[in-house]
Parts: sequence; structure tokens; C-alpha cells
Amino acid sequence: MLCLGIESSCDETGLALVRDGKFIAEKLASQVDVHALFGGVVPEIASREHLRALPALFRELMQEQSLTADDIDVISVARGPGLQGCLLMGLNFAKGLALSTGASLVGVNHLWAHLMAAGLEQELQFPSLGLLVSGGHTHIYLIKSFSEFILLGRTLDDAAGEAFDKTAKLLNIPYPGGKIVDELACAGSADHKMFPIPYIKNDNLDFSFSGLKTAVAMYVQDHPELRLSAMGIPDTETEDPEITRQRNDMFASFNYSVAKTLSVKTERALERNRGVKSLIVAGGVAANSVVRTVMTKVARKFSIPLVLPSPKFCTDNGAMIAFSGYLLAKEGFRHGLNLEAIPRGRVVPEDWIRVEQM
Repeated sequence: MLCLGIESSCDETGLALVRDGKFIAEKLASQVDVHALFGGVVPEIASREHLRALPALFRELMQEQSLTADDIDVISVARGPGLQGCLLMGLNFAKGLALSTGASLVGVNHLWAHLMAAGLEQELQFPSLGLLVSGGHTHIYLIKSFSEFILLGRTLDDAAGEAFDKTAKLLNIPYPGGKIVDELACAGSADHKMFPIPYIKNDNLDFSFSGLKTAVAMYVQDHPELRLSAMGIPDTETEDPEITRQRNDMFASFNYSVAKTLSVKTERALERNRGVKSLIVAGGVAANSVVRTVMTKVARKFSIPLVLPSPKFCTDNGAMIAFSGYLLAKEGFRHGLNLEAIPRGRVVPEDWIRVEQM
């Protein structure tokens, strides 16, 4: 079974091919340089960029693999959550291909696909506890199978990824700044008391990072010398070494607060779900060095394996959509051409049609 995956939920246009669950190839067009000018994603621009990129990426992908559209058995597309205009670009492209080739169409929950991405490289065991840490979501799931996810905790306001990017923006580091924050933090020393460990003095599994973001903003207000004079990373050759050290220590302290918050809630969830066979951590922030280290310790504490996608499969990509679509299609799940895009803020419905297995 050859499955094409299409990802266009935000500012990455991703197409990938998976055959019988094995990754073959992918094409990815990033819009980072475009949106960096505005300090964040502009939905209208992102939608137009998807429209421009999708046909070219598809042609390149198929030509490089010596395939044609008629070779595709299943077209898997991210149908939400995400920016509605962006989702519609990928969804309409997928529907056009399905209509013209007769391939089956499967709509994929973008969040679930992140958590399934590790299955591209290793076997997944169920039930698992899944921690999704992305730019827009910080969720904990009990995952009973690739099609059965029970939400245990969710983002109440700012997700972890948003907190990283907004912290970077406060220092004039360009969007997306989370990766740069992590890189600079590796050169610093964390002060565990510099910032709060947000929203842990409760009995739930939800997340809130708005208080941490506010604490960082107040710290930067009191230490304006840490801001870069222009958008970019520090110039270590001309900047005062003490300023560089203080900034790196601040980032290390921020890294610690985020990772500690995630570990507290994850341990709480594992205590309540002792039967799980593994801990899956996925999403863009799962590539963060401290988060990966802390989650390794959490999994070891509960004597279960930690399942992490490679960093290239942590951020938005077509491969995770193709793999999730393959898993669904293998069990006979399909969608019709009336498949809807589901924007952020709405629950993605489990409205598949089940037909005879392929």
C-alpha cells in the first residue's frame, strides 16, 4: 500500500510517501524566512505559500521516486487542528488527487499524527501515555491504539512551544526562536529558582504557561541589557561576555522550568495509568535537549521505554501524516470528498467510514 501524506496545517508544506508503513521519501517547504519578517505566522500569507508550493513539491517527489499519481493507493491529509485557510489548501489538493486517481482519502488528526511519528522508526506498543509538546498544544493522552486517544490533560492558554517563541521574541530573537533558545541555553547554567514551575499546585493534568511567560517578560523588563539590539542571535565577538552569560543562564533557567512542568504532569499521569507500556513524547518541543533528557529520567523512573521521534520528525512534516494515514487505511478507515477542515479550537471528529480492509 503506497500512501501519500500531505501536511499544511500551519507554515510548513510537507509531502511524503510511506509504503506498507515504511518511510520512502519526503519534500518539505518551510516558510520560516517569510514569517520571520512579521515575528509570527501570518495566516493569509501561509495559505498562499501552500497553494504555490503543493503542486511543485508533488511533482518533484513523484519524479524522484519514478512514480505517477496513479501509483498512489491512499491519500492522507492533515484535516486539523490548524489554521483553516492553510488546512483547506492541503485538503483541496488531496481531494483533487483522490478524485482524479481514484485513490482512497483519509483525513488525519494532526496532533495524533505527531504522536504516531515515532512509529516510522520503531515499533509502537499500546497502551501508551503520549505527551504532545508543540507550538500550539501541550496535551497528555492515554493512547489505546493508533485510532483511540483519550485526552487526559490539555493546554489552557499558552502552550510550551508558544512560551519558547514568545520568550525569544522578548529578546529580539527572530521567529521561530525556540530552537535558538535551546541552543543558547546549552551554554548557560540553570537557576532553578529564577522562574516559577507553572500550574502544578493542583490535582489535574492540564497545562498553563502564561504565568511563566509573564515572569520572563518581567525579568527582561528589569534586565533590558539582555535584549539584542537587532533581530538575530548574539554576536559573541563584540558583546560583553557577562551579558552573554546572563542571557544564556536565563534561557537555561527557562528551559528548566518548562521541562520540570512537563515532568511533574507526566509523572502524575503515569501514576494514574500504571498499565501503560511506554511513554511517547512528540511535537516540536520534543526536540528540545532538556525536555528529552528529563523525559528519559521520567520513563526510567517508571521502568517503561521512552519513545521519541528523531528531531526531523518532531516538527510538522508529511511523513507523520502519511504514516498515520497508512495505519488508518490498513484497518479500512476512509473519508469521502465531504471531508471538512477543522481549525484550532474545535475537536477533530472521528468520522471515518469503515470499509473492507485493503
